[in-house]
Amino acid sequence: MSAPYALELKGLRKSFGKAEIIRGVDLAVSTGERVAVIGPNGAGKSTLFNLISGRFAPTSGDVLLNGQRINGKKPYEINRLGLSRSFQITNIFPKLSVFENLRCGVLWSLGYKYAFWKFLDNLHDANTRADQLMEMIKLDRKRDVLAMNLTYAEQRALEIGITIAGGANVILLDEPTAGMSKSETTRFISLIKEVTVGKTLLTVEHDMGVVFGLADRIAVVVYGEVLAFDEPQAVRANQRVQEAYLGSAVADQQAGGH
Repeated sequence: MSAPYALELKGLRKSFGKAEIIRGVDLAVSTGERVAVIGPNGAGKSTLFNLISGRFAPTSGDVLLNGQRINGKKPYEINRLGLSRSFQITNIFPKLSVFENLRCGVLWSLGYKYAFWKFLDNLHDANTRADQLMEMIKLDRKRDVLAMNLTYAEQRALEIGITIAGGANVILLDEPTAGMSKSETTRFISLIKEVTVGKTLLTVEHDMGVVFGLADRIAVVVYGEVLAFDEPQAVRANQRVQEAYLGSAVADQQAGGH
């Protein structure tokens, strides 16, 4: 019997009142695969992420994580089953240092529940893991800097560190490079690739350079439906996708041989 998909959506639908936002999405992401979700504004990408991560409950259909049905579970329960998400808006503890942010992220996964009598500095395994993460996201030289004093790109890197800190093997990143310069974006793609080795990645992204540079496969969502789900070159050449979303920019890239 073959192993279950890392993440599988079956007939997923979501309505708000009479407005149907997600209209029967089927999607299967294999373990270790990197998938980019693209589509025009209002296509339903953020709603899809909210359904997967438990912020919204589907109107119908199922979300399966490593073969286990997770719709109906709370976000923290889904997180503890091995799925972690970052957001469009940077979500960190601004008045804690880089090291303290990362240590907060690793505590639960190492078995530390809510215990007020424990001194954090004595939790050697948590401190070691936080140091490892800090080095992985290239912020070891900013160990004691408050998160609010980091550059925007560094804050996003810190959020990636927090997202992977709990040991989740399925990672959702919501527009991770939004607001970055071209050089920052290039470095950040390399960082994402490095820290998600062996993990399954699902990312929403508008920057086509990021999408084609990062994804093994691309899911094109238009009006709450998956229009195409294929390897980057096949999506790039898909006439329906070009008409619905990618448009002349991709045609120009093809003409230029990029």
